[in-house]
Amino acid sequence: MIAGNWKMFKGPREARDFVAGFEPPGGVNVILCPAYASLAAVAESGVPTYAQNVHWASEGAFTGEVSAPMLLELGVQGSIVGHSERRQHFGETDETVARRTVSALEAGLGVIACVGESEEEREAGQTELVLRLQVESIRDVAGAHERLVIAYEPVWAIGTGKTATPQQAQEAHAFIKSLVDVPVLYGGSVKPENADELLSLEDVDGALVGGASLDVDSFTAICQTAAAIRS
Repeated sequence: MIAGNWKMFKGPREARDFVAGFEPPGGVNVILCPAYASLAAVAESGVPTYAQNVHWASEGAFTGEVSAPMLLELGVQGSIVGHSERRQHFGETDETVARRTVSALEAGLGVIACVGESEEEREAGQTELVLRLQVESIRDVAGAHERLVIAYEPVWAIGTGKTATPQQAQEAHAFIKSLVDVPVLYGGSVKPENADELLSLEDVDGALVGGASLDVDSFTAICQTAAAIRS
């Protein structure tokens, strides 16, 4: 699976331009995760589309949120939950990530649930402790659900240009898989230049791509690398 997280970029016009020029290679599950305003534009193209967040309630007084039934009505197939930017800037917690995850799965959506340690936590030797707490909070409510994917995104590698070494990524992915039997994606400054090295690792099942997914040629190159490895 290669998922492109566009974050708060690309309105409907830019989104349509992107998908018009995008030809995903065969053999790879490619997903685009646009901002809410562009979900319909991407979903209508036929490219599998995930939201960047989803609320645990089906409706209610939750200003600024979006529900799973609303996403399904748009033709959206799933959602990211618990991205590090949601945790850092919007008060997302392990508890709310778990609630969003199980509610989305029960509604019929796929879920990419994000976990990862900060630079301070890694330097303090707490990577496995942090990952255990985050992953187990998701596993305890959702189990090894067939539509659940975990994304390991070390917080210190999000939008910084830093990337986990192959050894760091492999160790983290193997540890996550020891806790729950679901696919695990790597997220953290994935780009065409490092995609082959990261996607070739034994326990890396794909990538959650940020900035490099905004450029159609860059994202296509990453998808083609994944297809070549799988073949």
